[in-house]
Amino acid sequence: MLEVGNLACSRGDHRLFSGLSFTLHPGQIMQVQGANGSGKTSLLRTLCGFIQPDEGQIFWRGKRVRELGEDYFAELLYLGHLNAIKDELSALENLQMSAGLAGYTVSEQQAVSVLRRMGLQRREHLPVRVLSQGQRRRVALARLLTSDAHLWILDEPLTALDVGAVGLMQELIGEHLSNGGMTIFTTHQPLQVAGVQMLQLALS
Repeated sequence: MLEVGNLACSRGDHRLFSGLSFTLHPGQIMQVQGANGSGKTSLLRTLCGFIQPDEGQIFWRGKRVRELGEDYFAELLYLGHLNAIKDELSALENLQMSAGLAGYTVSEQQAVSVLRRMGLQRREHLPVRVLSQGQRRRVALARLLTSDAHLWILDEPLTALDVGAVGLMQELIGEHLSNGGMTIFTTHQPLQVAGVQMLQLALS
């Protein structure tokens, strides 16, 4: 369970949000909404520990995330609105490299299987620089299928995706939630997960 209490965050002298509190249980999904500049990305990055809040606390399984340290980070997967992939590497190499940086190993067979599910068959060994923007986004999102993280924090995961890929993302999130996972995300595109009531968090 993720608990956020009285969270406040600023950008320079501008207060983005304050008094923010919510709880997310296993199997739940939350969409963070708000206009550009309202602090959506800052909130996600604060939940990941990249930004320290001005006020408030974040708890994971009843313990402060500051005290948990790496034990908390090992249980979350953050995907930003940028793909964070290397153009000179293949899709397969990028997936294996990202797994290695996160502290686990993905075999070539596993990586190929995951990339094919993401609709990248026959493109696994191509340099990422020759792929379309939508295909590059699929390479980044393939990390969701190799990680055991319980908490997915996704910033604009549907960027550059076509209708088929959006449907696949909804399917992947649904599977994650059914296995007791949790998801927090931002998006400017409609995203629905069958059989799941989506929580909404609005930033003004």
